[in-house]
Parts: sequence; structure tokens; C-alpha cells
Amino acid sequence: MNKTLIASLAIVALASTAAVADTRVTYKSAKSTSSYYAMAVQLSEAVKGKVDVTVEESQGSVQNVKEAVRRTGNYVFTSPPSLIKLAQGGKKMFEGETGYAVVRSLFPIPSLTMHWVVRQDSGVMSFADLAGKKFIPGGKGSFGQRQTMSTFEALGLAGKVDVVDVELNAAVPAIKNNQVVGFATAGSYPAPNVTEAAASVPIRLLGLSAADLEKVKGDKLVIPAGTYKGVDQDTTTISLPVIAYTTDKMDDEAAYQLTKTYWEGKAAMAKANSWWGGVTPAMLTNLGAKVHPGAARYYAEAGITVPDAFR
Repeated sequence: MNKTLIASLAIVALASTAAVADTRVTYKSAKSTSSYYAMAVQLSEAVKGKVDVTVEESQGSVQNVKEAVRRTGNYVFTSPPSLIKLAQGGKKMFEGETGYAVVRSLFPIPSLTMHWVVRQDSGVMSFADLAGKKFIPGGKGSFGQRQTMSTFEALGLAGKVDVVDVELNAAVPAIKNNQVVGFATAGSYPAPNVTEAAASVPIRLLGLSAADLEKVKGDKLVIPAGTYKGVDQDTTTISLPVIAYTTDKMDDEAAYQLTKTYWEGKAAMAKANSWWGGVTPAMLTNLGAKVHPGAARYYAEAGITVPDAFR
């Protein structure tokens, strides 16, 4: 191989690397006080030098999905797979809307974990005790809010709780100032806003009984004792899978680099935040949409099987 050819190949390789590093991705996440926003920031730091990720705050998963049909370029967003199914079927909050066939999967992230937080001095020991009390069910338009309202209905509390409809970032000040008895939030534990609340005022986490779990939607999950200051017992709650999605407009190389760097850097991220430790390739069964070709390339190289339904 002559020197001219070697030099030419080197230039091409350097140009390719630079092009990837210069690739810009918008990552639509969640409220800035949530664990999912913290995850997005951590991920953006982990992929530096490969992909330039700009994290955007969001009002919730519904907004994330709705923007998928309007955004161009490298738009990445997080959502439970159930919302993608509703969007592609034009159901509920997506009724009459089309265009969601463009959604593509990248990788799973830590599952949504429901937290129902109350002040220890509120006298609220169970969900039934919330009747007649002021409670923030979650941020406006968020999964947490919808899940809380659904849980209230399943447990016979619909219309009985004095629901305070505010943005999630108002929850910690409200519980700290005794304006509400508590709030709900959906985020992998330890959730930053719950940690902040526990540092400000003694809290209790409301758990679901075996009978409750038969009525509500979601997979059983236990938040270990000691996760939050003052919460010294395990708390049984529910969780829901969450996926990082994009659209078919995303550049293949950017999707490849983002997916590759995510999986290869996950162990290091888990040392800083334990919520990454629970994510495994087995969670690809929850994708809910076809895998982006760039992500598929990484999975093939890594020997990770993608379910046929999402190829």
C-alpha cells in the first residue's frame, strides 16, 4: 500500500470521526427535578467526544412523543412503550393524530418507579388516609400523574382526594411548607426530588398491599429500606419500562454511536448512580417500536438479540 493511499485513508478516517463527534442530538427528557433528567445529563456526559447531546427539559412523556412527528434530525426522547402503542393506534390523548410510524427504538433505560411521598406528621399511613387531604398527583401531563389518578380510581379514591394540579417542581416546596400532605413522582430510585424532600422534612413512602397490586396496573417493585432518609422499611410499589426512542430521520451513525456508547458506558454510569445497574439486554423485549438501523448495527456487532417483532 503506497504512502499516498495510506494518507488518504487516514484523512477519511479522521474526517469520519470528526463528523460523528460534531453530530448534534437533542435529548428530550423530563422535568429538571426528576431522576430521568439526571439520567439524561449523565448520559450526555458519557457520550462526549462521540455525539454532542443537548438535554431538553420536558413536561412529560406525552409531550415527548407528540414532538416526534414535528422534530427533524437527531431527536431522541424517552417514553414508556405503552404511549408509543397508543400514539401509533391514534388512541386516547393521540386520537385523530397520525405520523407516529416514524418512531424507532434505541435502548432501554431504568424503569419508571412510582413514589407516593407524604409527610410523616400528616397522619397519612395508607392510600385510604389521603381522602380529603391535599396531594400533588405528579407533574402536569406526566406519566406519574396519570398513574396516580388511575391508582386512586382502582383503590376507590377517585374524587375523594383533594388533588392539587401543579408542575412537579412545585412539589418539594409544597410538602416542605406543609401546603400539601404529599406528592407523587415517577422516577427510578433514588429519585432526586424525593431525596430533596427527605432532606427537608421527615417523609413516609406509601406502599401497595398484595390486594392493592391486584387492582392497579404495573409490575411489582420494591424500593429498599434506607434508599431515602427516614424511610427504614421496604416499600412495595409498581414500575413501568421506559425506552429511549428516536425517529427514522436520525442519522444512522449517530444512532450507532449513541447506542454503542450507552451500553459500553453503562457500568461506569452505574458506579455513580445505582439506577443504571438494573438495565439489561433482556429489557429489549419491551421496546415497543422497530429498532433504528444504527442501533441494530450495534446490537448485531455486540451479539445482542433483538426480538423479531422489533427488527
